[in-house]
Amino acid sequence: MDFSFSQEQNMLRETVRKLMDKHAPLEIVSEHDRAGTYPYDLHKAWADAGLMALPFSTELGGLGGSVIDLAIIAEEISYTSADFFMAYAGGIFCGLNIERKGNDAQKQKYLPKLIAGDLRMAISISEADAGSDITAMKTRAVKTASGWRISGDKLWCTGAGVKGTLLNVYLITDPEVNPRKGMSLFLIPNDLPGITLKKLDMLGRKSTGTYEVHFDNVEVSDDAIIGGENSGWDCVLSGLQVERITSAAGNIGASLAVVDLASNYAAERSQFGRTIGSNQAIAHMLADMKTKVAAARALMWQAASKVAAGENALMEISMAKLFSSETYVEVANCGMQIFGAFGYSMEYPMQRHYRDSRSATIAAGSSQMQRNLIAGLMGHKISN
Repeated sequence: MDFSFSQEQNMLRETVRKLMDKHAPLEIVSEHDRAGTYPYDLHKAWADAGLMALPFSTELGGLGGSVIDLAIIAEEISYTSADFFMAYAGGIFCGLNIERKGNDAQKQKYLPKLIAGDLRMAISISEADAGSDITAMKTRAVKTASGWRISGDKLWCTGAGVKGTLLNVYLITDPEVNPRKGMSLFLIPNDLPGITLKKLDMLGRKSTGTYEVHFDNVEVSDDAIIGGENSGWDCVLSGLQVERITSAAGNIGASLAVVDLASNYAAERSQFGRTIGSNQAIAHMLADMKTKVAAARALMWQAASKVAAGENALMEISMAKLFSSETYVEVANCGMQIFGAFGYSMEYPMQRHYRDSRSATIAAGSSQMQRNLIAGLMGHKISN
């Protein structure tokens, strides 16, 4: 399989890396991480550079980019910060769902603002008892004379409290049937009356933020539904492959950064009269880290290439998501060991990767769910 990139794609990679170097140097990343503040200026720079427009069709004001282009962006943003990539990806995934499932009025209302950087979007699907099993959700939208009334709570919503954010909320609209047939996707501004947003104190990824969202009789109109009433499950499935392949690419980008940080440190740090990289125990650790990231990256690009070619890549995507997320966790752990006490210090970036990596095996489909899916595709039915 040919993993070579076009001249335009190589230029895209270089553009994104230069943009991140300019607008998100290490001290800025650390500042946002410590303060838990959203990178509004960086988000605007992405929009000005056309990165928000890239995956959308030219008919809607986009640039008609492919999943390969998205994976390149994911690698380069995540090389700087996996947390910042979540600030980029959340709006992109939600916007693509509007392009796929929304009507013309909804596309014209929201996508130009998203592409211009004037609107952010955040997915809101999980609940306290509905994580991997989203069919266990209980938060409801009840039909009224003028639209819908929403009550309940959502949890683990990335970026939900950022100003100017449109929540993409999955709700039960027909409790009498299986949730897969009675779920709808609503577009809800996060500043509507009745919405309470609570930023949660998480281990990592503090900049984009993780929120609890409480809906207290929130009123919305019929045109807030995307894809039609009770069609939410179709919306979930429609974006799953692109979300997980770009999630895997983000894990790869962050893992590449960890390897570079650890390798550079090992070449500079001296103990017992020599650099620690000349110690076999450290050198072999670095060699294993480099090899595993390269293997994860090859698996990710194989999956992305199949998606770009229009082929069924569910097996490859699931393996790439599984292996890339666990690789990020593993290399970040090794990086901490190589850095020693410096890695444990909040003054150095390795601790941030160590914290940020731990969500990679949970978000966008946990490692356990990926293994179940892979085994099922192999013909092995997992019993509950």
